[in-house]
Amino acid sequence: MIMDKLNDLLKEFDIKLSPLQLEQFQKYYEMLIEKNKVMNLTAITEFDEVLIKHFADSLALVLLKDKEEIVRKILTGEEVSMADIGTGAGFPSLPLKIAFPNLHVTMIDSLHKRVKFLNEVIDALSLEGISALHGRAEEYAKPSELRETFDIVVSRAVANMSTLSEYCIPYVKVGGIFVAYKSSEFLKEEDESSELIFSQKAVKVLGGNYDEIKEYTLPGSGDYRCLACIGKVKQTPPKYPRKAGLPGKEPIA
Repeated sequence: MIMDKLNDLLKEFDIKLSPLQLEQFQKYYEMLIEKNKVMNLTAITEFDEVLIKHFADSLALVLLKDKEEIVRKILTGEEVSMADIGTGAGFPSLPLKIAFPNLHVTMIDSLHKRVKFLNEVIDALSLEGISALHGRAEEYAKPSELRETFDIVVSRAVANMSTLSEYCIPYVKVGGIFVAYKSSEFLKEEDESSELIFSQKAVKVLGGNYDEIKEYTLPGSGDYRCLACIGKVKQTPPKYPRKAGLPGKEPIA
């Protein structure tokens, strides 16, 4: 059932999944829905909605291929390291790992139950080169941990861009990219309080620079989305990220 529908949706992204990959997506969906009965993983549970709003949307990263060399490397099968901060139920990194096995993925989430679920999915799908870690983003960004070790960092977290940048940019290597999945509301540039405008200082302070804001329509839906892509141009100052809680309570501004 998932095979025709998901591949049809992904035609717009020029992605065609193999039978094995489609089986993995099917199993992932089944595990997601089953686990969601006993813990809150997603409010989206209807089959077609999950395909569109979780699976297809996660794979929208490929739309950055025209400008971002790291995304082109992913598409051509080169080994690329990726971190997913605040991964939740595994979006966007698990769909990306299924579609592009060459990715080396580290997922980080603060809720132990979610991490346990992610490791169950990894085992059930026989995925290699992917791990799920329990902890806060601030903890693993220390120099002795995973700081500035990834080619690309992704997040579909709901935090505002200033806060999200402080969580994510410290993980990116200089020369790498941070990609935040955002709604179309992010692009309201005429409003000085918009995320895009408000986050400019934080991005710069953390060593980043906006490379591209890619707008797209979600396949099979009329919903508008965007990918905010930040290039890492210099090392993040040692003081960032600040201690737990501060990035959310007092965003850099």
